Amino acid sequence: MTDARSRRAGRATSKSGIPGAAALISAAALLVTAAPAHAAGGGGNDGPAEVIPGKGTSTPALVDGIREAAASSGSAADAARGHLAGKRGRYRIAEPARDLKPVQTLTSGASETVRLQQKHQGVDVLGGQYVVRMEHKNGKRVVTGTSGKYFTGLKADTRAEVSEKLAVERAVAATLHDLAGKRLAKGDAARTKGATPSARSLTGTARGLVVVPKGPGVLTHHVTVRGTDPATGHPVLREVYVDAKAGYPVLQYSGIKTFGGGTDGLRERARAAATDTSKAAARAAAGPISPGVAGSGVKYDGTTVELGLVKDTARNEYVMTDYARMWDSSKNPVTTWDARGKEVSEVEGRWPDGIKEFGSPTPSFGKDATEAGAVDAHWAAGKVYDYYKKVHGRDSLDGRGMAINSLVGVTEFGGPYVNAFWDGTKMVYGGGDEDYKTLSADLDVVGHEMTHGVVEHTANLVYAGQSGALNEALADYFGNAIAVDAAGMAMDDPDAGLLGGNLCRSKTPRQCAFRDLNDGRTTSKNFLGVGFGTDNGGVHLNSTIFSGALWDIREDVGRTLADKIVYKALAEYMTPLDGFTEGRDAVIAAAKALGVSAKDLNAVQRSFNAHGVVPNWEQALGVDTDLLSAKLNTAGTEAGAGGGWWTASRSNDDGSEAYSVWAGRVDGSGAPKLISPNDGRYHVSPATDGKTVAWVAYGKAGTDVLSRPLAGGPVKKLYGTDSATVYNVRVEGGTVVFDTGDILGGRHVGYVRTGDKQPTWVDGGRAEVATALPSLNGGRIAYATVSPEGDAYRVGTEVLDLATGKKAVMGQLGKPETVGQTGINATGVFWLVDETPDDKGRVAVRRAGLDGTGVADISPEKGAGALRASELTASESAVTVTDAQPEATGYNESLPKLWQFAADGSSRARVSCNRGEQSSPAAAGGKQVVWIDATTGSTDLVTRTRPAGTCG
Repeated sequence: MTDARSRRAGRATSKSGIPGAAALISAAALLVTAAPAHAAGGGGNDGPAEVIPGKGTSTPALVDGIREAAASSGSAADAARGHLAGKRGRYRIAEPARDLKPVQTLTSGASETVRLQQKHQGVDVLGGQYVVRMEHKNGKRVVTGTSGKYFTGLKADTRAEVSEKLAVERAVAATLHDLAGKRLAKGDAARTKGATPSARSLTGTARGLVVVPKGPGVLTHHVTVRGTDPATGHPVLREVYVDAKAGYPVLQYSGIKTFGGGTDGLRERARAAATDTSKAAARAAAGPISPGVAGSGVKYDGTTVELGLVKDTARNEYVMTDYARMWDSSKNPVTTWDARGKEVSEVEGRWPDGIKEFGSPTPSFGKDATEAGAVDAHWAAGKVYDYYKKVHGRDSLDGRGMAINSLVGVTEFGGPYVNAFWDGTKMVYGGGDEDYKTLSADLDVVGHEMTHGVVEHTANLVYAGQSGALNEALADYFGNAIAVDAAGMAMDDPDAGLLGGNLCRSKTPRQCAFRDLNDGRTTSKNFLGVGFGTDNGGVHLNSTIFSGALWDIREDVGRTLADKIVYKALAEYMTPLDGFTEGRDAVIAAAKALGVSAKDLNAVQRSFNAHGVVPNWEQALGVDTDLLSAKLNTAGTEAGAGGGWWTASRSNDDGSEAYSVWAGRVDGSGAPKLISPNDGRYHVSPATDGKTVAWVAYGKAGTDVLSRPLAGGPVKKLYGTDSATVYNVRVEGGTVVFDTGDILGGRHVGYVRTGDKQPTWVDGGRAEVATALPSLNGGRIAYATVSPEGDAYRVGTEVLDLATGKKAVMGQLGKPETVGQTGINATGVFWLVDETPDDKGRVAVRRAGLDGTGVADISPEKGAGALRASELTASESAVTVTDAQPEATGYNESLPKLWQFAADGSSRARVSCNRGEQSSPAAAGGKQVVWIDATTGSTDLVTRTRPAGTCG
């Protein structure tokens, strides 16, 4: 391996000092809070205890290199808590017996690893987990090290003021808004009449109170939202944390893990466990009669392999159920099920009705099982089980011999499903398409998904932001390690680091691969700051930075040693909120604990350095924008601009306070003004015309639309509701316009003028009509609408003249399926429109005169340069849209970026070349735009006065 480092020199360059890089987005400030500072000192194999302090806590993030006596009798958990109690001066944990609940004890030979969940006044702390490592020999225990997150600064009151019922309603509403809030479709009108079966397509389940560790802590209701997207029919599973004092969703992310990812729209995976009534659970409970027989089958690559089977006498068939592997432990099976014809929505988080184990009249399975991917799935599941058992002594995914179930051949809307996932109890593999084989046809995919199960039963890394990227990195590392070794590939083979490289039917492995562990990505050059709405905060986008470092370690120190180091780090050191720095610390500490040579330890450290994973790597990146307000620390809110002013929601440095509305000048002069009252409510989604600011306030009593003059004065309540949510506030002169959404997904635009006691609804409040996505200019409101037209529904755009009360219907070039955000200026109306739903989400940017004539596209839906736009804002001279191109070849290129057009469509350019996600644009006049930018790892409010160009 002497040439490995030089061979990689072109892929990742070692850094000295601190590289500039993006930290985790502040949409999950809890993960920023959890990132530890790195302490010098200690660290030698025989030196004094190494102590790495935690950030935002007095409890160390890691203590290593100690041998301190612990209680020899009693449980390992009691001994662990006794050690922490006896060393209060070091750990600052006042009452370990009260505030730390044992969740797992892992025993491997003489070693014992105890995981303890933090409680705050009896309430679980999200990600608060502390690990104590011990050795137990000859009846005596010694503690060898500790690590994790214990938040000592928590002071939150744990008495909820918001009911579970309201929290569930707010969680479902927030999920609906994320799914469809930026578009209006035919179903948005039909649902309000109960005309479609998807009217209640999303349901929420309260999971109990949880303290989110932001600053002194935020008490939340944890709600799991599941069901199907009412607009697309895609399955949904969302973890939402709703402030239990004010009812605002402060944190939400998808609870779904897939092999594919990034922002390419591949379906997500649900984590909910299958019920005990499932056929798999019933069969496992019945128990085997014998370990079964050896059969065979042919994999996709033509290789004949041995398969573990049993004879099902009721079916008179040999079925893919292998009891032999766990015959001497739990006697649970490894089983492969025929799920062909089952929709992905039927199998995520549940057990589908009517499926059977793959069967054959003889022990030799034929072509049908091969083409379905069953042979590959069954063989590969056994290989992954064997790897963890033989190399790491781990009995199945949970370490206690759990049953392993694989479902093969799943479809999506009756068509191909090109993805795979683990849902907490089983693996699910799509059947592939004309380009891709079934997803089970590559061992690294199976290893990846099964490793998600191992991660879930060890560190349980939160699947969002850096911890989610670390989760993906570990799944990629072990999946590829298993596949490369099984194939007998050399570690320096150029294709050794490819994930999914064997899935293509005709393309080369490199053309086919989903990711490459040898892509040379680093924090300073490649880390992407994104919101949780994009790839759960970059879990796939950023994963190969860390997995690349692990893969380099495997090249340099050898396969077996590297695998043992990484597994030990996962099983004994990492905890749920660990990011890249904590992951590095865990791997280095595990290497020391295994007694590696100084040469190998240096190789481990060099690999992380080469990928920029070093202490304090989270530094600001260079940007081409002017900063208006740094670190907004907010989520689910938008920015506004007008009349030379900007307005945005902002929280405190750690994101623990309810959001407040601020306003400032778009030229950056003067100090920003606090506009909203500090009353414990969440003040979000503000808009301004340079004279007045209007916004939405969420509290336990309901949702209000408020306004206040920029010059000062009382806050006015314009509208209040206890049963709907409010979006898209716009203000001009004495008029404030907004749209509301109900729990069924119905949408209605309303406006309030000076002196009005109640809003006027542009659609007359008719249940069979939906209106949304308003814009306001010159006393006219433009909005998207869906209304009955015979037996069908018409989707379009209208303009209401407030002075005359007359409406103008915008002409159409085709038959829209959905309409997106509208914009209006003194001469025209602009909107996003989708007429071809199956064209990968591309939309047209359309323009018409104020009277609805002269309809034309300034950016067409089809052809070169077509956009997947989701947001739009217009000034008198320019139209700016947010566009994402998930199929782009580069990671950064796939993220939402701002494009600006001349109002007549004569020119087009990128607003900013910043790396990272750009969202919520607000036209500030002329070509100037204000927006929320995640490039630096924070949700920063930034601006440019003119476009940056092509960014080539």
